[in-house]
Amino acid sequence: MPLHRRLPKRGFTNIFRTEYRTLNVDRLNRFEAGSELTPESLQASGLLRKGKLGVKILGNGEIKIALTVKAHKFTKAAVQKIEAAGGKAEVLS
Repeated sequence: MPLHRRLPKRGFTNIFRTEYRTLNVDRLNRFEAGSELTPESLQASGLLRKGKLGVKILGNGEIKIALTVKAHKFTKAAVQKIEAAGGKAEVLS
């Protein structure tokens, strides 16, 4: 039997990987215009699960209202869509 079939198969786990809770831009349309959204307020509204992971806003969908969104990470498309709607995307440290 060849050596590659005799050895156990193991994957690689990156111990330095950062996990994020994700949220798409189109889910933010439920809030009032001019609102300031933080990870705590998103969790309280039920859009995010409980946890201590950071929040990443993804650019899937359209946003129609101007909001100030504070999160740990944003995709480029999400920032463009939030700013095009008249809002602001702020990165938390």
